[in-house]
Amino acid sequence: MVEQKTTAQPADKTTASQSSGAVNQKKVFGKSEMLDAGNILKNMLGLSVGDMVGDLGAGGGLFTVQAARLVGDQGQVYAVDILKTALSDIDSRARMSGLHNIKTVWSNLEVVGACKINPNSLDYVLLVNVLFQSKKHLEIISEAARLIKSGGKMLIIDWDETKSAFAPTNELRVSAERLIALSQGLGFSLDQQFKAGQYHFGLIFTKDKS
Repeated sequence: MVEQKTTAQPADKTTASQSSGAVNQKKVFGKSEMLDAGNILKNMLGLSVGDMVGDLGAGGGLFTVQAARLVGDQGQVYAVDILKTALSDIDSRARMSGLHNIKTVWSNLEVVGACKINPNSLDYVLLVNVLFQSKKHLEIISEAARLIKSGGKMLIIDWDETKSAFAPTNELRVSAERLIALSQGLGFSLDQQFKAGQYHFGLIFTKDKS
């Protein structure tokens, strides 16, 4: 996150908002390690051997690596990010972990249709600590919807309203209610809303069968 043809070559340059958001995510808000990725993916989302997974906005790759361990060699995990340095780090982490089922993909998630993964091919899509970095929530969720097969599931985890020095400002946070409304408008049904960690909410959706 096989590949579909595109005419544009990925570039290192990012938009100002995305670049700033990504840097903040890494330096200040990159607290995915506070989340129990293995438990969330296995026991709440239900990943299993052979599944096809897209980790959109993979960042440091914590959820990518845990997903790869769960789906095994018969499955595939696409780690998608706009920062090539993040993708390089994930490649290195995968090699050191002996995982050969991770494929890194450069993409701007704010552009619907840009991600080089076959449409309607993924069993699961992950959006973990991603949406607060952008104002284009509709576009990002639309891109997720494009990639997920009918009956597939989407996991969204983002910052809740808990006050913390670790958390982004209120202007950057996005409410669970807004994400539920956007997702339902794009053909998803809400399965579960849960507390993903001390500072995060979690949402699990199923893509309606067409």
